[in-house]
Amino acid sequence: MNETPSAAPQRGVPARTLGIKEIRKSIPHRFPFLLVDKVEIIEEDKKAVGTKCVTINEPFFNGHFPEHPVMPGVLILEALAQTAATMLLSKPEYAGKIAYFMGIDAAKFRSPVFPGSVLKLEVEVLRLGRAGKFRGRAFADGTLAAEGEMTFAVVEA
Repeated sequence: MNETPSAAPQRGVPARTLGIKEIRKSIPHRFPFLLVDKVEIIEEDKKAVGTKCVTINEPFFNGHFPEHPVMPGVLILEALAQTAATMLLSKPEYAGKIAYFMGIDAAKFRSPVFPGSVLKLEVEVLRLGRAGKFRGRAFADGTLAAEGEMTFAVVEA
């Protein structure tokens, strides 16, 4: 399946863009588990597009797989979750809170992601609240790599 990102920034100027410093203020993840480099909020509390530049220096490539490096699908889903969490937790009303995974539904891995790829991580919020839900789609260089729906809980840190 060869789709192009639907929420890509060419649809208009993002409402706001978060670089690595703002991402690190918003979510607790750190190297080697911080899996998003930039987040563009397309529509507050609704849509965002994250960017992850995949390099051969990622620690998971040492074992997955050394002779044929492929980014693990579960880490692509995690990168989608980090994009959604950054969008929400970067807002002042969410200060001091964190988001926990509660479930993953309809996850599909469509195409492998290799070193040198740029992942575009589209997330769309389906439901907000203490328990929320979002749909995510990850594109590697324009090709759909993974998708799924994820539920999360927002709690005090």
